[in-house]
Amino acid sequence: MINKAAMITLAGRPNVGKSALINALVGEKISIVTPKPQTTRNRIFGVAEIGDTQLVFVDTPGFHRARTKLGDFMVKVASESVEDVDAVCLVVEPKVDIGSVEEALIAKIKASGAPSVLVINKVDTVKKEALLPVISAYSEKHDFDTVVPLSAKTGDGVAILAQELCKYAKDGEQFFPEDMITDQPERQMCAEIIREKLLMALENEVPHGVAVEITRFVPRQGGVTEIDATIYCEKDSHKGMIIGKNGEMLKKVGERARHDMEKLLDCRVHLSTWVRVSKNWRDSGANLRTLGYTE
Repeated sequence: MINKAAMITLAGRPNVGKSALINALVGEKISIVTPKPQTTRNRIFGVAEIGDTQLVFVDTPGFHRARTKLGDFMVKVASESVEDVDAVCLVVEPKVDIGSVEEALIAKIKASGAPSVLVINKVDTVKKEALLPVISAYSEKHDFDTVVPLSAKTGDGVAILAQELCKYAKDGEQFFPEDMITDQPERQMCAEIIREKLLMALENEVPHGVAVEITRFVPRQGGVTEIDATIYCEKDSHKGMIIGKNGEMLKKVGERARHDMEKLLDCRVHLSTWVRVSKNWRDSGANLRTLGYTE
């Protein structure tokens, strides 16, 4: 029976592995993961139960210099997510040089007064002796409660982090019902799956100008969920790249997305996709609200 709970924010620069880490902690894929920076655009909650403790993890957009209204929204979400939580995990890569992003996040952690854990991700990419200078450099900047080196990719050290975070749990009711692993509705998770497949398939100049809206979601009618999705891009040339020659790119993205949706929903999926140009949608407040990027 759950009788303790803690709210934990995962903060860090783009592409440091926060989404992969929250998926590893929860044990299910609730947040999309790609090698491209700024993949996560909104605040996502992931829920894990460890014994009598519920840990609620907050996956945030990477802290970065915003250049659009969407970027402003993402940075605001990331900044506010270190406030009013039981602990903050600063997720970093195993590099000695501390960048301006990490400096800014450490300043916000100090200002919030929240307990903090330094999480050094991607340790599978370096030798163990390379970690000591990294730990030393960050320890000079802030008195972290503890340091946990791990690899979200391999799972090494993830269970150790979860046990450490249980120390911040407080007696009382849980935040979410038992067996609930995320606050994201299935409709939104399906939109994110499509965006993930687009990010993985498209050239570098296209992904940040792409958004996905699920316009129709009819669940499990006769064992089949029917989904209509509109993919928004900012340029006619990008539309052509998304569709591809003879529609091959859009077909490939749709097939890969449908496969993941069927695993998520545990039923067959009929997916229909359309591509629409919406110039400068990232700087349109109305478009951002329509696409779910709201306070």
